[in-house]
Amino acid sequence: MPIRLKITLVFSAIVFFILGLVCVIVYYFSYTNREKNIGARLTNVAITTGRFLSKAEIFNPLLIQKIDSLTAIAFTHKTVQAYDQNNRKIYAFNDEDEDTLSVSEKKLDEVRKHKKIISEIGNRDVVFYHYTDQKLSLVIVTAGFDVFGWQNLNRLLLILVISFFVGTIIAIIIGHVFSGRLLKPLGRIADEVNEISAQNLARRMDTGSARDEWFYLSDTLNQLLNRLQDSFELQRRFISNASHELSTPLTSISSQLEVTLQKVRSAEDYQKVMISIYHDIQHMGKLTHTLLEFAKASGSKGGIEIKTIRIDEIILRMPSEVTKINNEYSVLLDFSELPEDEENLFVFGNEELLFTALKNIVLNACKYSKDHRANILLKADEKNISISIINLGSGIPANELENIFQPFYRVEENRITGGFGLGLSLAKQIINLHRGEIIVDSKPNKKTIFTIQLASAKYLQKI
Repeated sequence: MPIRLKITLVFSAIVFFILGLVCVIVYYFSYTNREKNIGARLTNVAITTGRFLSKAEIFNPLLIQKIDSLTAIAFTHKTVQAYDQNNRKIYAFNDEDEDTLSVSEKKLDEVRKHKKIISEIGNRDVVFYHYTDQKLSLVIVTAGFDVFGWQNLNRLLLILVISFFVGTIIAIIIGHVFSGRLLKPLGRIADEVNEISAQNLARRMDTGSARDEWFYLSDTLNQLLNRLQDSFELQRRFISNASHELSTPLTSISSQLEVTLQKVRSAEDYQKVMISIYHDIQHMGKLTHTLLEFAKASGSKGGIEIKTIRIDEIILRMPSEVTKINNEYSVLLDFSELPEDEENLFVFGNEELLFTALKNIVLNACKYSKDHRANILLKADEKNISISIINLGSGIPANELENIFQPFYRVEENRITGGFGLGLSLAKQIINLHRGEIIVDSKPNKKTIFTIQLASAKYLQKI
């Protein structure tokens, strides 16, 4: 069902319910008001009749009937009857003879007990009234058909029914127009989104000036497009750089083989070429392995094994691993600020990925440190685990800090140093995957500190 039709139906249903409720309430109160009015008028007739009967020396029954006949314009089918204490009918007036009411003795006794009873007999309203004064104790019955009251009530009912249906039709029309105007910006947004493709990701939607839900939707989509554009640009640069890094050793291998095959050479020359090709193949193997790790770290948590691990145990593996890679590198561990509660050292994550992230940062610190040494300081509390990796070197220029985590990016002055420029980017991806962050503080020609912050498993279990 189209959303416009849904909005129209919902809006019409709400108006339908409200109009119906208002009409019922108006009719109900008008109906009860008519009952109260006719009851009061019949009660006044009963009281007046009682007063006339109590003054028999002035008003005889014939005179009272004459008066009743003159006041019959207020009702039709008017009946007035009076009964004494012995339940004898002492007075009666009827517009028509057949309108005489039959009242039982039980009913008369009930009226004397309750003083006043209002009811309906047929289409007439009836009031049973117990009239008492110093001379008489009478039960007076007055009845009549409220012509004007019922005419007004029927006229009101007709007006309410017409108003109800007309109001419902108007509500449907207004709902249809209103829903169309309400959804018009959505249609515009959909049209603009349909025109956006990978070739024109720079295009953005007009958010308008009103700070409403449509502005929020347009702005959210614009932010999504910004992220997509950044991702596409990152992917483009990644593919370009990866292709370049892979093509360089392949070109070298191809060139060397081509030159070597041009003529017969000595065993020593062939050995030199094979050693060179072997180094190029090792370089490609390392790059391919790094790219695979990068792809794995760029995925979601659903694709890796997550468990509870101790972060200090991962760090303890670092000195031997770094020395194995390069015997000139060294790592100094500082565990002087460890918490008393060992539970604060546990994190949720993948041990090998976290080890890879730390190793890449440590190797980077050793590579660019003057003494090829990295210092690792571990701190932990109930909420966070902080790992600071410190090295003494030339530092990172301030204008380069925001780019060092880009794939294949290397600081200009370090381009002559070996490496692919993927280590820090890979570390960043892994830490982000573990809902952590990396903070860099570098002072040129002094020291550089990479601080990794992770939430402790103990804290995450509480929230």
